[in-house]
Amino acid sequence: MSPVEPQIPPAGEDIHLPGLSAHPLLVAVGTTITLIGVTFHWSVLAFGLIMTLWVIALWVRDAKRDIDELPLHHH
Repeated sequence: MSPVEPQIPPAGEDIHLPGLSAHPLLVAVGTTITLIGVTFHWSVLAFGLIMTLWVIALWVRDAKRDIDELPLHHH
């Protein structure tokens, strides 16, 4: 490093990225099934709606667990 270049301080914190998840894909599939059910039959609609809501609940639960595992200064 030359004396002309300013010294850059080291990074102060790590970047937290969530792990891979199938939740977005499953929400899209559930929403698609729900919309198909609007056209075809109420049982298909109910299945898609239940699937979508269930996956969203699991996604929120996993996100809360990830947030709780972060160090305290991130809250």
